Amino acid sequence: MKKLIILAAFFFFFKVGFSQEVGIRFGDVLGNNIAVDGIFNTGKLNRLHADVSFGDGVGVELLWDFLYRPLSGEAFKWYVGAGVSTLIDDPFWLGVSGEAGLEYRFNKIPLSLSADWRPTFYFIEDTDFRSGGFGINARWIFGSSTASSTDVDK
Repeated sequence: MKKLIILAAFFFFFKVGFSQEVGIRFGDVLGNNIAVDGIFNTGKLNRLHADVSFGDGVGVELLWDFLYRPLSGEAFKWYVGAGVSTLIDDPFWLGVSGEAGLEYRFNKIPLSLSADWRPTFYFIEDTDFRSGGFGINARWIFGSSTASSTDVDK
């Protein structure tokens, strides 16, 4: 029940906080296996990528995708970023994660699918490097981020 309340609060936070995309991430998320995922655009070609993960403790990541570019067409984009990661558990972990991924945005529906890799270097509780962090994301896009049928025909 506690995890359900945290999950609902996180969705509410992202919706009220004017996120452009909200969804779910499956895979290795700071040692957990599922996360609520949100995107906040900070410019035309960069964005903030936030996650709250659940499993063995609660993980929180805030990554800045400083490169977010189209890849041979308007539906595919690639991104690279870095940011802070923490796992609130016993022991407490704090570190820095990198991110590299590929995203597909559907033209007719407000949905994006992506796959990425997030290696993490921890420096608090112990010094450790985790090269895992592969995940798949499915996010709902809010606002006018999707292409309309007239944009596709041009």
